[in-house]
Order: sequence, then C-alpha cells, then structure tokens
Amino acid sequence: MENFGRARTKRAIGAAAALIICGGVTGAAFAESDAEKIARAMSAAPSDISENATIMDVDGTILREGSNDWVCLPGVGLIPGDKHPMCNDPVWMKWMAAVASGTEFSTDVVGVSYMLQGDALVNNDNPMATDPNDGGVWVQDGPHLMMLFPNKALVANLPRDPFVGGAYVMWGDTPLWHVMVPIEAKEAPN
Repeated sequence: MENFGRARTKRAIGAAAALIICGGVTGAAFAESDAEKIARAMSAAPSDISENATIMDVDGTILREGSNDWVCLPGVGLIPGDKHPMCNDPVWMKWMAAVASGTEFSTDVVGVSYMLQGDALVNNDNPMATDPNDGGVWVQDGPHLMMLFPNKALVANLPRDPFVGGAYVMWGDTPLWHVMVPIEAKEAPN
C-alpha cells in the first residue's frame, strides 16, 4: 500500500508540475537559490512533515526528493509571484492540478495542506477576483491549515464568514470550495 501511495503522489506531482509549467506560471522574476526556496518551503509545515517532503519549485522543478507523500512549495504556483509556502498531501496536489488545468476535482478522502507562514490576500467568495476594492469579502490569513472533504454536507454548518472566528469555508459557492482552519486570530478590515 505504501508503494501505491508514493506512485500516486509522484503522478500527482508530475501532473501538477506539468500543468503549472504549461499554464505559464513561473517564479523566475527574482534570482533565489535552491537552498533559500527549500528553507522557505519547509517552513510551511511542522518539521516532522517537511523534513521528509518532496520540495517542488512553483515552476514544477523538483528541488529535493522526499521520502513521504507530502509536497512542499516555496510559493503558491497558482498565484504568480506569491511566496507564501505550502505543504500539501496527495489530495491537495490533485486539487492544485485540477485548478491549474480548469478540470473538475473530487475526492473520497480528506485532504490537508499546511500554510504556517500565512497566505496572500484573497476574495473569500470569488477565487478569480483580483481587485480588493470590489466590495467583496477579502481575507489574508496568518498561519493556517486548509482541508478538503468528499462532500459539502460535511461542512454545511461551518460559516462562510472568515471573521467570525474558527474554521470557515472559502470559495463555498464554487467547485474550488475548501475549509480554512486559522491558527491565529484575525480582525475584519474596517
């Protein structure tokens, strides 16, 4: 079973890398050493995960092979120029590949992603929004986990408002819905 998991992870990594590269998302704007990228990527999750994780650059290049099923990135490849690191389990890598390719995502198991260095400012309702002055609910979480579930019924009682405290649903009315689990308190903007 362990080899099957690793093979599935390697396929998910390869698919995500190919889609990120084909989608034109690159992080080549600033010269940064592989060691700096690896250190930043590893800071996204607890060390018992990141020490043995595969480290993949946002352009899909494998910076370091890992021995567990986790993949850590020095930034979010779906957001050009973003340097908030993340560590994803195989379910989240499948989600990332689906988002990058514009295909449907589904899972029959829970997926977990760590972003212990925080996240970029995003619209909580619309993943395609780019203008923080559009009147939408914009949020920038500090350290947090993200979770994927097999169906929305499992998260039906969670709030959609990121400022009520605790876990909440992001992008709830889109196919990209997931649960955000903040580790620190945050305040709503004025």
